[in-house]
Amino acid sequence: MTVTLNCDMGESFGLYKMGDDAGMMPLIDVANVACGFHASDPDHIQSTVLRAKANGVKVGAHPGLPDLQGFGRREMRMTRDEVRNSVVYQVGALMGFLKAEGVELHHIKPHGSLYFMATQQEAVAHGVCDAAEIFGVPLFGMTGTLHEKVYQERGIPFVAEFYADLDYDASGKLIVTRVHDAKDPAAMAERCVRAITEGKGTTEDGGVFPVRCETICVHSDTPNALEIAKAVRDAIAPWH
Repeated sequence: MTVTLNCDMGESFGLYKMGDDAGMMPLIDVANVACGFHASDPDHIQSTVLRAKANGVKVGAHPGLPDLQGFGRREMRMTRDEVRNSVVYQVGALMGFLKAEGVELHHIKPHGSLYFMATQQEAVAHGVCDAAEIFGVPLFGMTGTLHEKVYQERGIPFVAEFYADLDYDASGKLIVTRVHDAKDPAAMAERCVRAITEGKGTTEDGGVFPVRCETICVHSDTPNALEIAKAVRDAIAPWH
């Protein structure tokens, strides 16, 4: 089994910097590039694509809710068609920059609350699928949620994702926060290895829940993101 390391990137906007993309890019295999709704702008999309190409990193689209002020981490009510059209619009923007550089779109991974909404709301999950079918690429998502159920029922390749730097509640549900806190790199690396070798995720109270782990996410805006990414990359070397 091969496990990749991915990161949400290109989330700076204008003069406002978010995360250390330059430091993170050499450590990862896949970049989920923000497409302008929750973060980023044309200049940062282009620079992120160029940086990924230079480092041999695959590029996926990271579409979010139309909420720059809330960074896409505030839930919204959206119909299936609204979700589809929003994702198509954003991925289409990224596709222009990819085509200019001769880079293929690798996957789609919804951002923040859009990602979380698709774990629980069938209309949202289907809206994401409607867009993914147009571009013909896999979707990243969480096992044991509507991501896995709906995406696979629709025949869309599903890549099981585990988070190195976010907490899971007692039921195994991802805890989406507006701001990410620093984490202990060694502890995060250890729980990633556990997810790979035992198929178990670790909850914030020390419990476990079943997972599959084909790709691991480290967020670029976690305060010690580079330290976490380095620790996780070293720890998963046997499966990388």
